[in-house]
Amino acid sequence: MLALVALAAFALALTAGSVDVDLATVVRALFSADGDAGSAVVRELRLPRALAAFAVGALLALAGTMMQVLLRNPLADPYVLGLSGGAACGALAALLAGTAALVTPAAFAGALISTALVFGLARGDGAWVPTRLLLTGVVIAAGWGALIVLILAIAPEAQVRGMLFWLIGDLSGTTHGGLALLALIASLALAMCFARDATLLTRGDTTAASLGVPVRGVTLALHGLAAFTTAVAVTVAGSVGFVGLVIPHAVRLVIGNDQRWLMPAAVLAGGALLTIADTIARTIVAPAQLPVGVLTALVGVPLFLWLLRRSVR
Repeated sequence: MLALVALAAFALALTAGSVDVDLATVVRALFSADGDAGSAVVRELRLPRALAAFAVGALLALAGTMMQVLLRNPLADPYVLGLSGGAACGALAALLAGTAALVTPAAFAGALISTALVFGLARGDGAWVPTRLLLTGVVIAAGWGALIVLILAIAPEAQVRGMLFWLIGDLSGTTHGGLALLALIASLALAMCFARDATLLTRGDTTAASLGVPVRGVTLALHGLAAFTTAVAVTVAGSVGFVGLVIPHAVRLVIGNDQRWLMPAAVLAGGALLTIADTIARTIVAPAQLPVGVLTALVGVPLFLWLLRRSVR
């Protein structure tokens, strides 16, 4: 069902816009090099953006799924633990330095530094406690936010507007849709290799270890993979909120906590959600465009509150 929803989201993204394009033109644009102006619009503008939106939403949902497994807390996501803040800070620092080619490595480095800080500071003299990890993540995220404000304060005025739109979450200028999709495929393939072990980790480290799970290795692998997926998503679209928090939580309520099903389901749901949100963002006030992060926040806040209230009941 989610696969069909994702296909419908792609169809909507390729046909909706200031230029009306029917499905026949979309098919012709996808499978033929020739075509009219409508085909050119699909191939050169809408298809790369739709691929980027789907990849970013899927990457954030996958990262959120892994973080919720590792912390055994449905409130965990890359934003709460400061991963996206570190990635955004690294990317903005690279942009400020004028080294656009290093944006992705800088974002990945920022996400890894944030992961190391959160888990290093939260451990202390004892074991990691989910509550302590969440609180430490909130503090680290606040620190990254202060650094981001500092970068915006010292950045040239010509760059500030673009940086602000990028921080809110914007896909209007993306050119890395294909690379993000490749990163998604590789990340999901790696995550599925640990899906069974991740399911057992939700029962506790002791239980997982007694069932043959190499707890330390799986934990480090999933954290590194979550940092990578977050860095790629932040590099392509900026800080798009609530996808990594709401989607895994909602999908888990429907299909359960078996990661062999939850991970691919969250990928499809997150990709479809962000594709639809981006389509609305570029058409609702056309010819102007809204940052997609605004729509995900407007949808994510009430949806998460409803899910939280439902869980309490």
